[in-house]
Amino acid sequence: MTGAQAGPPRTNESRASERALENSETEFTGRYAQYAASGLLYPQREGSPLMEFMSAGRVLYLFDRTGPYTAQPGEARVIVHGILDPGRLELLEASADGESLTVSGVSAVEGVGRVLHVTRRTWVVQARLPLVLSGFETLPDVLPGEWVRFATQPPLHGFLAE
Repeated sequence: MTGAQAGPPRTNESRASERALENSETEFTGRYAQYAASGLLYPQREGSPLMEFMSAGRVLYLFDRTGPYTAQPGEARVIVHGILDPGRLELLEASADGESLTVSGVSAVEGVGRVLHVTRRTWVVQARLPLVLSGFETLPDVLPGEWVRFATQPPLHGFLAE
């Protein structure tokens, strides 16, 4: 064997799976259902891939990950999933102003919140509503209870929890 590589060569498929943030919609929903936000779903326009979801005084446009025609108007629990902008992450000592969440563009947010749960590439952050926030690279080290400032890249994704 030559070089530093050990084991079989990596294929495009194995590289893609290393960057995958979910295995399936069902698996992702099961893993993060406890962090679903409660709110109101508005009726979808025929053929639109976006769910209009109001929670914690914010209207979010979420790319519907549970399939067409699954989301019914009315009260709902939705997992709001965003991809973090790596250049706009900041660990905070604490937040004197508390949680904040601002919608930016059609389907992105920025805010300040308290970390509830941490994995290698995902944080769950309470920022007016619970958000599941992921990155394609390993995220900075944080612990549950710490505060972060963040921004997501569009689009936000929505997974119906019920």
